Amino acid sequence: MRGDDLQQTAMFSYISPEQRVPPDHPLRPIRQMVDEVLKSMSRRFAKLYSHTGRPSIPPEKLLRALLLQVLYTVRSERMLLEQLDYNLLFRWFVGLNMDDPIWDATVFSKNRERLLEGDIAQAFFDQVLKLARQKELLSDEHFTVDGTLIEAWAGQKSFQQKDASRTPPTDDPGNPTVDFHEEKRSNQTHESTTDREARLYKKGPGKEAKLSYQGQVMMENRHGLVTQTRLTPATGTAEREAALEMAQQIPEPAGRRVTLGADKAYDTQEFVAELRRLNVTPHVTQNNKN
Repeated sequence: MRGDDLQQTAMFSYISPEQRVPPDHPLRPIRQMVDEVLKSMSRRFAKLYSHTGRPSIPPEKLLRALLLQVLYTVRSERMLLEQLDYNLLFRWFVGLNMDDPIWDATVFSKNRERLLEGDIAQAFFDQVLKLARQKELLSDEHFTVDGTLIEAWAGQKSFQQKDASRTPPTDDPGNPTVDFHEEKRSNQTHESTTDREARLYKKGPGKEAKLSYQGQVMMENRHGLVTQTRLTPATGTAEREAALEMAQQIPEPAGRRVTLGADKAYDTQEFVAELRRLNVTPHVTQNNKN
């Protein structure tokens, strides 16, 4: 017999979000590890907040929400808060009850900036790394490094000549018409009016040049866990410079040499020689063009 399509706009529920998340969901072990790390950081959180005034967003919930944004590639904090409003899995991971209100996007951003200024994000990463090391999940001698482009939140229309006069647009002030035809544009002569640290860069031949930053990551080769990160301007040498900086931070195991793998973008004489000076054996893909 066909069931009736009955719908209710409001109802009482006696099922918690904990019961709705499958026992084998991959976020469960992540949530357990994150809670362990956040508990160890409680005293550090307390130093960032005043003892008077209205309670702000709990830093534990804020960090869990930011972690979700990374894991699920949510493009903006407004979209993240929208997901938190109706996504039961997100609510469970962050620690929100079914009827808890969602924070204002501006308040969320201000609290996030407070944590970043207090180096909480780096401290959180260090504690996770410490936990992985305690569980013997990290290799202490074999590493890999690579870089990736991170597109800036700046449009091509904002990339204008540094000495150009800022005349008001004649058409739409919010999205004016800009003619780039036959204009030579480079980072030496142009900059973004909305993100002055972004650089026009392309990853390879035939690729589109975009206003970008570069993210640099070092991973250990046992389980592929990230051990170090850097955010740098997008330049042709940023990957190698960041790799050398991170290589200096690798503790040398007793009686063994550290190895560092990389792709052909790192195959230069200067980079390989500097790694060997640091007592690091380079495993770099050969670039036949150089």
